[in-house]
Amino acid sequence: MSKLSLRDSVLLLTLIPTVLIGLILGGYFTINRYVELEQILKQQGTSIANSLAMTVEHPLNTKDKAKLHSIITKAHNQHASLVNSIAVFDLHNQLIMTSNYHSEFNDLHYRGNVAALHATEAQKLRNNFVIFSPVKDYGTGATWQDAHAQTIAVLMVEISQDQAIIGQQKALLLSGTIILAALLLSVFLSTRLSRMFSTPLSQLQLATDKLIEGKTDIGVNQQMQGEFDMMRQGLITISEKMVGQRDEMQKHIDQATSDYRETLEQYETQNIQLNIAKKEAQVANRVKSDFLAKMSHELRTPLNGVIGFTRQLYKTPLNKHQKDYLDTIELSANSLLTIISDILDFSKLEAGAMELENIQFQLRDAVNEVMTLLAPSAYEKQLELSIAVNRQVPDNLVGDPTRFKQVLINLISNAIKFTEKGSVKVDISHRLKGDSQTSLLVSVSDTGLGIAQEKQDTLFTPFAQADTSITRKFGGTGLGLIITKHIVEVMQGRITLNSALGSGSCFTFNAIFNLPSRLFNDDLPCKPLENKRVLYFEPQEHTRNAVIAQIESWHMQVTVCDSDEAFFNALSQEFSYDICLVGNMATVDDMQTVKSYINHAREKADYLYLMVNTISHNMRESLIGSGADACISKPLHHRKLCEMLAAPYRLDHPDLSIETNNATHLPLKVLIADDNDANLKLLYTLLEEQVETIETAHNGAQAVGLCKTHKYDLIFMDIQMPIMDGITACISIKESSMNDDTPIIAVTAHALAGEKEQLVKDGFSGYMTKPIDEDMLKQIICDHSAASPVEREQKEEQLVSSVAPFESHLLDWNLALQRSGNKPHLALEMLNMLLQSVPETIEHLNEASEQADPELLLKVIHKFHGACCYTGVPKLKALAETIETALKQDKGFDYVEPEVLDLIDELTNLNDDAEITATSSL
Repeated sequence: MSKLSLRDSVLLLTLIPTVLIGLILGGYFTINRYVELEQILKQQGTSIANSLAMTVEHPLNTKDKAKLHSIITKAHNQHASLVNSIAVFDLHNQLIMTSNYHSEFNDLHYRGNVAALHATEAQKLRNNFVIFSPVKDYGTGATWQDAHAQTIAVLMVEISQDQAIIGQQKALLLSGTIILAALLLSVFLSTRLSRMFSTPLSQLQLATDKLIEGKTDIGVNQQMQGEFDMMRQGLITISEKMVGQRDEMQKHIDQATSDYRETLEQYETQNIQLNIAKKEAQVANRVKSDFLAKMSHELRTPLNGVIGFTRQLYKTPLNKHQKDYLDTIELSANSLLTIISDILDFSKLEAGAMELENIQFQLRDAVNEVMTLLAPSAYEKQLELSIAVNRQVPDNLVGDPTRFKQVLINLISNAIKFTEKGSVKVDISHRLKGDSQTSLLVSVSDTGLGIAQEKQDTLFTPFAQADTSITRKFGGTGLGLIITKHIVEVMQGRITLNSALGSGSCFTFNAIFNLPSRLFNDDLPCKPLENKRVLYFEPQEHTRNAVIAQIESWHMQVTVCDSDEAFFNALSQEFSYDICLVGNMATVDDMQTVKSYINHAREKADYLYLMVNTISHNMRESLIGSGADACISKPLHHRKLCEMLAAPYRLDHPDLSIETNNATHLPLKVLIADDNDANLKLLYTLLEEQVETIETAHNGAQAVGLCKTHKYDLIFMDIQMPIMDGITACISIKESSMNDDTPIIAVTAHALAGEKEQLVKDGFSGYMTKPIDEDMLKQIICDHSAASPVEREQKEEQLVSSVAPFESHLLDWNLALQRSGNKPHLALEMLNMLLQSVPETIEHLNEASEQADPELLLKVIHKFHGACCYTGVPKLKALAETIETALKQDKGFDYVEPEVLDLIDELTNLNDDAEITATSSL
């Protein structure tokens, strides 16, 4: 859009042509007049010079100076307004006579040869013209045939330009006056013309603005000229139509407003109904989650019985049909149990009740547990199942091993399920995140069916599967991957899928784990394996690379063979090997091939071990009978492999007798206050070996009473006890007793991070968590007692071997021995105390569940948590810790109800396992 107004445009279009034309014409006529005046001046000067030249001829010839002076003076006076001076020069440019002598006369000489001057010449000198005219001698000396008469002198006439300059200035002034007059006239006319346009246009513009603002009185009632009047009439018409449309629109608005009010009332009613429906849906969803949780627990209890007794039936004599029936029962029960577990986990995810543990574990042991569990499924389909853990990955981590193994189980079992032939590979690497965390990167790849691109996004949604047709081959709930995805996200990771139809699949996820401050001792017997020569034959590349990395880390010298030809070539060498490892599918079809490997390798190796894809006892016995020293199942468990390889070399070394340490008791008097008999007995037994005097109290009130009459060196106080809790007892002891300066150590099974600082504020000198080990207890005594321990020789303590009293997936007997200071009789006694309390605990848990009483539940759980810390039941301890944590965070009974039901089921299973063992031993 132009920035010039219409008035400015009219002025410019009018003035610019006028100025240009005036300047061009005025300049042309002024220059023309200027040139014309100069030419006239030259002509006048030439005319005067020519006539004088003829007049002075005679006086020059007769040398009559008086006459010459008279002629020159008279001519000068006659043309005084035009001529400045007249002079006559001889042939040598010497002045003969002048009418007006002045200072610039030296510049008036003719510059050329006077004798050669035959015509009048004009030269410009500063502001004057100088005319040189030859004076000819036409006397007797000249003949008529001569082309030019002889020049005898030069007549100079100096013509002034003053009159010409004045004339030029007059012409210029006149031209400027005419241009200025034309310009003024043009301005006047253009102004009048612009007013003719701008005034009506301004009125029309103002009227338009009023129309835009919605005003009806636009103020253009006066008649205008020409087209402007047509525009004025048009605006008036528009204004009239706007008034009519406004009235009509107002009617529509009023009607619409009335309709909207009625609709709004309907919407408000619907919103109220929707809110009520939403609340009902939320209640129904919560009821559904509760129902799923309860039903899952109700179904798992009889299913566990079905599976357990099915396995017991396997141990009895069975015919072929009965075994097939039992296989079907176990398969169906396990499938149903998996579905129920998925539904339970999904209900926990929906309710936000799934929390991760934060305990220390060993990565490779956790992964090997998963691989051992899933290996039989791979053996049945003759798949190569292999695991490769990068040597740089730390083995000691802090996190939730149970959920980590659940993710691996879901991904690996899916890979096995959807792979008909080939292999399933698991690779684990890591990336450090600072000094305290590491990010594990786990990939599970297979050579199975693959997943189409358009179906990959739906895999991570609830109840979704890649194949949803009614003819689908594989079962499942469709919850495994969504549960896996949520667990990985809770572990601060992300899961991705790379797959194509017919090209297999690769699931990759990462998870963040903390690095522990203390590391587990790696008790692998790898020292005897150093520098041992190993011949290793494995056709499968992934398995081969993983095993090579593992045995090379034990500093063994490995010769690797990847084919039959390379294997037999290695056996044909002159030297022999300490160990020969042979990996093969070892199915019934190729037993003869494996036996041929055994026959050839037996002569060249001291020890021969087979790595087989089977758990068949008969096949193992057959291979060992053929000459192998031992068989180990794939994928290889690093701990079992190391123990198998080192076993013969460890037998060559006699056991070192280890003397028993004679500990000196510290001269301390200690009080223990705990309402749990198992905790009280364990603390008493551990302290009995370190201090001289120990007294016990079963509640806080008894502890306060004892402290009023006895002086103690150290007090161990449980936090939650009947009659008087540990915190109240601590405050009472500090305020009014003989032990106001005695260190009091808080002992509890579980506490939140904020509770630890609060316990110190309440008067406790220290904090000790269950389960309690001897090293921690010794450190507490050293830190908080005045007595100095007697220096002892640091000797290794011989571990006492013991057999578990009964088999159960809930019992970790090695852990129970560790918690009891490697005293089998103490571990067995504490386990019996726990088993005796199980029926009462189940009864109290059911009572708390029926009443939905979180306070009663917390009391029962805390007592049970303390009891199970020392009895080697890590799963029960983890459940108790999860429930106690949630209750202390005021999560409410509904939040922990699935875990409570799960705990009741597991307690029942533990009790059943103990009773079955007791029954079978009778």
